[in-house]
Amino acid sequence: MIGPQQGFSPSYARARVQFLEGAAAAGMAIRSHNHPLPGRDGETLAMDVALDGPADARRLLIVSSACHGAEGYCGSGVQVFATHDAEWREHARAAGVAVLYIHALNPHGFSFVRRVTHENVDLNRNFQDFSGPLPGNPAYADLHALLLPETWPPGPDNQSAIGAYIEAHGLSAYQAAVTQGQHRFPGGMFFGGTSPTWSNQTLRQVLRQHGGRARHIAWIDLHTGLGPSGVGERIFACRDDATALARARAWWGGGGQTPVTSIYDGSSTSARLSGLMWGAVYEECAQAEYTGIAMEYGTVPIMEVIDALRGDHWLHLHPEAPAELQRAIRQRMKEAFYVDTDTWRAQIVVQARQALFQAVDGLKASTQG
Repeated sequence: MIGPQQGFSPSYARARVQFLEGAAAAGMAIRSHNHPLPGRDGETLAMDVALDGPADARRLLIVSSACHGAEGYCGSGVQVFATHDAEWREHARAAGVAVLYIHALNPHGFSFVRRVTHENVDLNRNFQDFSGPLPGNPAYADLHALLLPETWPPGPDNQSAIGAYIEAHGLSAYQAAVTQGQHRFPGGMFFGGTSPTWSNQTLRQVLRQHGGRARHIAWIDLHTGLGPSGVGERIFACRDDATALARARAWWGGGGQTPVTSIYDGSSTSARLSGLMWGAVYEECAQAEYTGIAMEYGTVPIMEVIDALRGDHWLHLHPEAPAELQRAIRQRMKEAFYVDTDTWRAQIVVQARQALFQAVDGLKASTQG
C-alpha cells in the first residue's frame, strides 16, 4: 500500500498517469473514453474507467472523481490510493463486489482547474429532461450581474451590494441562489446547460456497459468545497425516497461518523439541487437497486469558495485579462477545492477508506434478487 500522501497529484496529467499505473498494476480492466479537446498543456484528456472484479458481478460499487473538475485533485488521490490498497481490494472481492473506478468524469475541468465542463456547464446540474421546460432560478437572475461584474477583483460597491443581499436574505439563501443551478445564462455560474454534455453522454455509456447486469449498485461520488475543512459529509445521493435514505444511513452512518445528510430534509450543507448526475443510474441501470452518497470534503469557508468561482467565471468571460491576474484566479480556484497539506490529505483518505468498506458491507448484506 502507498502512503496517504502519495496518491495525490499536482496536475490532471500526473493524476491520470498515477491512476492508470495503479489500475494496471492491480490487473484491472481499463478503458479510456477520450475527450474531443486537448488539455491545458496539450495533453490527452479522457474519462478513464477501471473495473476491479468480474464484469457480470451482481453487486457493483462505483467510485468516481472530478464531476466538478477542480475537485479531481482530491478524488483522484482517493482512487489512486484505493488501487494500491490490497486489504481493501480483498475485502471487496470476498464480498462478491466489483468496483468500478471512474477517473475524471470532467477531465477538461480537471486539467484547466475549472469546476465546469468545456461547455461551461456544471455537470451535476446537467442531467435534466431537456425535452421539457427546464427549472428556473429567478434568485440567480437577480444576482447574475453582481456575481460577474465588469472588472475583477470586485470594487467596494459590488461587495457592499452582495453584503446587503446576504443581510436581507441570509447566507443560506445566497448560497442556494448561486449554487442550485440555472439554465438562462450560458456564461454564468452553475449553468446546467440546454443539452447533455460530452461527460453526460459518456457517463451514460459507461453505466450501460458496466451496470446493466448488476442487481445492486452503490456509488460514492467524491467532491470538495462544502463544510468544515477536512470533514467528509456523506450526502444522500438518490431520489427523495425514504427507503433508500434509511438504507444509506444504515450503511454509512456508523463508525463514529455523522449521519448521512440529505438535500431533501435540509440537513445537508448543500442546497436542494436538480439535474444531478446520479439520476442517470435510474435510467441506464433500471434493473438495479441503487444506493449512493456524495462524499463532500470541506476546504475553505463557503464565501471564499463562491468568490473563487466568481473569479473563474469572470476570467472565462475575460480571457484578455493580464497574465498575473489569470494566475492568481486559477491559484485561488485550486485552493478553494484542494487543501495542499499532509493533514488534510490524510483526513481525506481515512474517511474515504471507511466509506468504501461500509459500502461493500452494505452491498453484501443486500438481499434483493
